[in-house]
Amino acid sequence: MKNIAFLSLIILTFTFSAFGQKSAVAKTVPNTTKDVGEAFDRLLDGIRQVDVEKVMSVYDKNDRILFFNYSGSATLGWENMRANRESLYAKIKDVSLDVTGRRVEMLSKTSAYVTCKWKQSQVYDGKLESSTGRMTLVFKLVGKDWKVVHLHTSPDVAPATRTVVPSEKDN
Repeated sequence: MKNIAFLSLIILTFTFSAFGQKSAVAKTVPNTTKDVGEAFDRLLDGIRQVDVEKVMSVYDKNDRILFFNYSGSATLGWENMRANRESLYAKIKDVSLDVTGRRVEMLSKTSAYVTCKWKQSQVYDGKLESSTGRMTLVFKLVGKDWKVVHLHTSPDVAPATRTVVPSEKDN
C-alpha cells in the first residue's frame, strides 16, 4: 500500500511539474491573432508617422523577403526595401491611412496572414496624392516577434495600360 501511495505521489508531482512548464512556455510564445494584429498596427503607425525605422522593424531582416509593390514591380531584400523607403519618405508628409476589412488568419503557431483594404493620402514632393488598394501580408514568428516575410499590395483599379485577361476582369 505504501508503494502505491508513493507511486501516486510521484506521478502527481511529474504531472503538475509538466503542466507548469507547458503553461510557462505557452505564455512566452506569442501565437495569437492579437499578437499578429499588434505587429500589423505597428506597421500602420510607422507608415502614418513616416518613420522608416518603425516600418522596417516589422519586416523580417533578410535578403529573401519579397515585396510585390502597388506599382506592379517587385522588391527583393530587406536592405533594398529600406533604401527605397528612406528615399521615398524624405519627400512625404501629412500621411492619412485608413484600413478597413482587416482579417487576421493564423496558418499555424508560427505563421499567419493579414488582408485588408486601405485608403491613403499624403503630400509627396509638395503635391497632394491619394490612392486605394488591397494588401496581403504574410507573417512569421521569428524568435518572439511576428515579422512580415512577404507583402503584396495592389490598386483597387488597375491602370488601363495593364493587360488583364478576360477571365480575370470584373463582371
